[in-house]
Amino acid sequence: MRTGVIAKKMGMTRLFQDDGRHVPVTVLQLEGLQVIARREMDRDGYTAVQLGAGSAKAKNVAKPQRGHFGKAEVEPKAVVHEFRVTEDNLLDVGAELSADHYVAGQYVDIQGRTQGKGFAGAMKRWNFGGLRATHGVSVSHRSHGSTGNRQDPGRVFKNKKMAGHMGDKNRTQQNLEIVGTDVERGLIFVKGSVPGSKGGWLFVKDAVKQGRHEGAPYPASLKQAANNNTAADTPAENQNGSGADTQATDGQEG
Repeated sequence: MRTGVIAKKMGMTRLFQDDGRHVPVTVLQLEGLQVIARREMDRDGYTAVQLGAGSAKAKNVAKPQRGHFGKAEVEPKAVVHEFRVTEDNLLDVGAELSADHYVAGQYVDIQGRTQGKGFAGAMKRWNFGGLRATHGVSVSHRSHGSTGNRQDPGRVFKNKKMAGHMGDKNRTQQNLEIVGTDVERGLIFVKGSVPGSKGGWLFVKDAVKQGRHEGAPYPASLKQAANNNTAADTPAENQNGSGADTQATDGQEG
């Protein structure tokens, strides 16, 4: 079981396929997604990775959290979330994940907080039909009707479908298809809609009802530091020219 990612919902657009079809997609962006901590079996009793995304001002972060980020040597994050993984999918603290953690054709589950609708009536909240629009009804066309019974039980049962607060709840959308990714800009394109408003944070994980995709990187797709290749090439160049350097040194010593 691989780790998921924390992504920001940027909005919706469409992508054109090679055959001319266009697919409606939601654009998700990865912003500074790094591993903050590891949970290991011998110490914590379970295995997981703690990820952080976005950026937060130090003055807006509590002192314990600042110490937590400082221990991991990462900048303060706006969102922190933990993903359960198997032991062979643990990642090093400080590693940064990239958008090609998912591949086209893969299915994912996305969890987010739905858009809040405020206090809504029964017709909007529960899709009630309402009362008659003309004969016999006065000033209560959109009411939900009676809610109780008789003297026994003499109360309204819990979970009765009535008017009330609508939306602003955690919801998971399952089996959403990945249409494509843009690694340079850190974008993931998901077919269809996902919970939440623009600018909201989402938790994306491999679909639990689908098998593991063969093309998905294992254990994760990590960004490489910009100076890694330069640092690796420098010793090689020195080794290639080491013969001339040694001969010059020997001549000087002689």
